[in-house]
Amino acid sequence: MKRISILSSIAILLFITLSGCLFPDNELAKNKTPNEDQINMVQTAVEQYQEDTNGLLPIKTKEADVDIYEKYLIDFNMLKDNQLLSETPATAYENGGTYQYTLIDVEEDPTVKLIDLRLAKTVSDVNRKLNIYRSKHTYPPFGDKIENGIYKLNYDKLGYEKEPTVPSPYTKNNLPLIIDESGEVFIDYRVDIQQEIDEHEVNYEEGEDIRSLFTDHYPFVPAYSKPYTIQEGEITFLEKE
Repeated sequence: MKRISILSSIAILLFITLSGCLFPDNELAKNKTPNEDQINMVQTAVEQYQEDTNGLLPIKTKEADVDIYEKYLIDFNMLKDNQLLSETPATAYENGGTYQYTLIDVEEDPTVKLIDLRLAKTVSDVNRKLNIYRSKHTYPPFGDKIENGIYKLNYDKLGYEKEPTVPSPYTKNNLPLIIDESGEVFIDYRVDIQQEIDEHEVNYEEGEDIRSLFTDHYPFVPAYSKPYTIQEGEITFLEKE
């Protein structure tokens, strides 16, 4: 009888242990997978909020010089306070997920998109090592020049054995990181852009920011990027005026 009791206790403990191991994985999977229903739910809530507030948007205040795709992050507290959402989406960063919800085309047609924060890990790591390097040296470890003001990084000087890359949210490509003359690190999407242009056979005018080809076909914005354009048939970085 005592033996049965011990075996039963062991079985219960094993069940609890296995359940504890499996549950976080299930939750993690839910938090990592972009959910079209959740995006549509937030889109509906944003549109209703705008209608209820005479055109205002439920967004967090960001600095003026922030890139357009990272500038209008959705404030879920505003939507919940106005009873337009009962809870923050499971995939949202604010709820332990791996995405930030952001708005594009805020003037004409505010549209909900996602920032994949898994890209930020590598960018953050490079920035951390870059800051350490710059604390001891005058200039960043610039590598080969790509265009005016845009460079590759000399990763050897940052202590990397091989060049770090980030997984594209659009393709299976591994995307490199680049740096501008001020020392800011960006993801280089040129390979993805060319692939999208070839696949969709789109045409853009010179001087037009062509990153919209991503947001036209995917739920993700090209986060941590510089603007690109087409010049003489080639993909080039768009200089700010």
